[in-house]
Order: sequence, then structure tokens, then C-alpha cells
Amino acid sequence: MRVVVDANTVLSALLSRSKSFEVFVINRRLKRFEFIAPEFMFTELLKHFDEILKRSGLEREELERVLEFVKEQIEFIPLEKFSAYREEAERLAPHPKDVQYFALALAFGSAIWSKEKAFGDQQKVKVYSTPEMLELLKQ
Repeated sequence: MRVVVDANTVLSALLSRSKSFEVFVINRRLKRFEFIAPEFMFTELLKHFDEILKRSGLEREELERVLEFVKEQIEFIPLEKFSAYREEAERLAPHPKDVQYFALALAFGSAIWSKEKAFGDQQKVKVYSTPEMLELLKQ
């Protein structure tokens, strides 16, 4: 199953090695999900690397390893591959910053993995929480 990963989910995995990180660990072994994300997300993560480093409490090398572990499980998709869905995504996304995630999900017929409760306020795109992702991995 192809699933769009939002930035907050990845940040959670990087900052606290939370349940989000556990999803990546289990999925690496089971390969149940194909994770995709808008290309800009990786650029944003790199741009804020020092802030993430400070907040995580990890050593630079450790955070780099965790980021690489997560990054190698996500295919980053350029905007031109899903920009045709922008208008519809603008109607679905709760915030302008989330439009690309919804456009990507629409373009690829994918669900979204997000901690953002407001993502579920629409009926067009299936949204999974981290506990739901863990449950899907256990099935």
C-alpha cells in the first residue's frame, strides 16, 4: 500500500524515536507500505536540521543516521508529478501548508499518514494515525 507521509510524522520519528519511528522500523522489515512524500519535505528537513538536532538531544552523527534510515524508506516526489491535483487538494487540506500532501495522495490514489487530526475532516482521502499504521503492520 502506498502511503503519503507528512512532515510532522517524520519529525516525531526524528525527535523522539516515537511510535512513528517504530512504524519505519517494522515496515523496513515487512515492506507493507511504500512511503512517498512531496520533494519539498526533505528540503525543509535539511533546512531545519540544526534545530531538529537541538530539540532531539541526539549527537549529530546519530541524528544523521536516523534521518538516513527514515529517508531511505521514503520516495520523494517532485511537484510536477502531482501539481494537477492542487486545486482539489486546496479544498481538502485544512491548512495551505498541507496542500501538497493532499495533492500527492490524490495523484497516487494513496492514503496519508499523519498526526494531524484536522486531516480527517474530509472524506476523499483516507488518513491513518500512527496507532492505526502500527495496527495495519500487525495484521
